[in-house]
Amino acid sequence: MTDVPRRGLADVDTSVPNVARMNDYLLGGKDNFAADRTAVDQLLAIAPEIRDIALENRAFLRRAVRFLAEQGIRQFIDIGSGLPTQRNTHEIARATTPDARVVYVEKDPIVLSHARAILIDSPHTAVVEGDILDPERFLAECRLHGLMDLDQPVALVICGSLHFIPHSDDPFTSVAWLRDAVPPGSHLAITHVVFDTRPDVVEPIEEIYRAVLDRPGETAARNRDQVLPFFDGFELVDPGLVYVREWRPENPMNARSPEKAWMLGGVGRKP
Repeated sequence: MTDVPRRGLADVDTSVPNVARMNDYLLGGKDNFAADRTAVDQLLAIAPEIRDIALENRAFLRRAVRFLAEQGIRQFIDIGSGLPTQRNTHEIARATTPDARVVYVEKDPIVLSHARAILIDSPHTAVVEGDILDPERFLAECRLHGLMDLDQPVALVICGSLHFIPHSDDPFTSVAWLRDAVPPGSHLAITHVVFDTRPDVVEPIEEIYRAVLDRPGETAARNRDQVLPFFDGFELVDPGLVYVREWRPENPMNARSPEKAWMLGGVGRKP
């Protein structure tokens, strides 16, 4: 790791922690700086399992995208995907469906810069600037540039970003708008941190993220009952909304002590 700004990121303030770079550090990446590592170390001092949660989130993404590709889905919109890492959505989908189309949607300029540089030569893959809280805008761009055929089923993949959006921004309305905009047979795959088994860490963790995101006084902490409405209008596929370790594990042994990675995952189908 180095604290020398990468090419193309000269205008980025590396002295301020960034959620995407923090996640990169948790995953063992190199696109992070001292401020990001300091913030992550503060989180790990509160709850060491946060690193496992980040890894389990990526593992769920791999399993969910592979499942969707096996169901015949050939179009994926990955919203809030974070910094590119190994086994990204387009790579997973194309292992099953070589002609799969994938659009990554991101609002973070750091992520956009990295993703465009890495994916520039990847066929049927695009990166668009957008925000889950303004879905009409990025879906319009997908239509305008022919990136997606919105008359055919689409997989909406939102893994690891909804739990940063405070209640005051009402992310449920945005997800519902997307549900209504895509055709029957489309799917929604999400992950979301929950504090059902660790209520003791809610406030200190939220305090760190409020500072990182510059949102004093706002909270995004939710429990399972508060996450479930994201799937309103979708039919949850087995095993439902569960801890990510329990969602179709490749090895049953990997599902042991599922609550120790306190992130839920689920996939729903629009009938």
